[in-house]
Amino acid sequence: MRLKGRHWVAVWLVAFLAVTWLVYARQTAAIHDARELNEIRARRANLEGHQAELERRVRSEQSRAVLVPRAQAKLGLHLPADSEIILVPLPGPGSGPP
Repeated sequence: MRLKGRHWVAVWLVAFLAVTWLVYARQTAAIHDARELNEIRARRANLEGHQAELERRVRSEQSRAVLVPRAQAKLGLHLPADSEIILVPLPGPGSGPP
């Protein structure tokens, strides 16, 4: 059976519509993915900013200016005077027990 001219036009029209629908579906998916990617990037930037703030707070809380007064007030500790510091030498490689 041979297809006539109008049948070929119908076949090409259906093929064109199928390809057009595929391109449209792909573009729609790409737009959706791009929006989601932008949201994820914004969320990541927000989390990185929060992380930087927490790291700054940790460094600040670990500083001597914060720890010394806290140790003095809560634990009753004090900074040692020079006469209270004793340096203990490490044993040499041949002076230890066998």
